[in-house]
Amino acid sequence: MQSPQPLNRSQLPLFDAFLAAPASALLAETEPEAFSELSLRGAAGHCLSLLAPILRELSENHDARWLTLIAPPRSLTQGWLRDAGLNRERILILQPGDRRSALQLAEEALALGRSHTVVSWLHPLERQARRRLEQAARQGRAQSLNISLG
Repeated sequence: MQSPQPLNRSQLPLFDAFLAAPASALLAETEPEAFSELSLRGAAGHCLSLLAPILRELSENHDARWLTLIAPPRSLTQGWLRDAGLNRERILILQPGDRRSALQLAEEALALGRSHTVVSWLHPLERQARRRLEQAARQGRAQSLNISLG
């Protein structure tokens, strides 16, 4: 059984500290994260369908630099890019080779600063590799996005 609460009871001041803060402090820009990771599980086609809007938005970025894709899955073809509505003129696709690993390519692409975003498909990605990508992204004033497909 509930006992009735008196009507003259005051509300707790939960937001007083927030409301007392100067507006400039609330509107101050914070430095964006340099590294993000997205994990997708399921059939490759479904994962790419979920990824398409993200890549499309990144390919339409008004930044004059590249959207760079490092070691994308084989199913991510030029035809898929076209069908997904991506701006292929702003996309650079790099595959690792004998001289550089995918991690090294991603680090270099980030640090050079010629890409606004470098999307990599590195799995598994160890903590040290994450730090290296984050540091390279900060150096090149870029964003690093790693996609983990499982």
